[in-house]
Amino acid sequence: MVLLQQVSEEALSTSVSFFEKLGTKFFIRLAIDICAVFVLIRFIYFPVYKNRENFYTLYIFNIIFFLITFTLNKSDLSQGAAFALFGVFSILRFRTEGITTKDMTYMFLVIALGLLTALSKGSWMEIALLDVIILAVAFFLESALFMKKEVSQVVIYENIELIKPENKEAFKADLENRMGIKINRIEITSVDFLKDTALIRVFHYDNKKD
Repeated sequence: MVLLQQVSEEALSTSVSFFEKLGTKFFIRLAIDICAVFVLIRFIYFPVYKNRENFYTLYIFNIIFFLITFTLNKSDLSQGAAFALFGVFSILRFRTEGITTKDMTYMFLVIALGLLTALSKGSWMEIALLDVIILAVAFFLESALFMKKEVSQVVIYENIELIKPENKEAFKADLENRMGIKINRIEITSVDFLKDTALIRVFHYDNKKD
């Protein structure tokens, strides 16, 4: 029992010592980072794209990047190592298939928030203000205040006679009548002449009001 008590006391002492080394600076910055990323993902990204699949990836990327860069900033390594790590992540994401440009943009945003919050030399209020500025700009650009939001739908179209350039207006009118929307533009992705179908992407303005 005495040995067990000594081990417990040593473990507790080690834990207290570890948290003391981190200091309040670490926990304040971590709290600011987590709050900023939560607002970005939950109240800016999700209401627009309704995509829960990237929640885990975005959160984990941010937290890992924050922890790594904060640790590098406290060690003998220069801040250049942190930016080099940012470059490595950037290359990996650019080479990853199946991710949209917007998703990649949000990936860079969460990484940038982690980098800024971990490495900034300012006070916690200055760091929070910088994060708020980033969030405000992202919200403004995603809102209808900046410009009308254009969304797209992929459609399999069977009347391929209308996809000819000379039937452009009839093609658009037929799609608008079937889909019940005002179409902004149309892109023909592929044509299957064996099945007499075409894969098209229809772009229109999102007029839904949440």
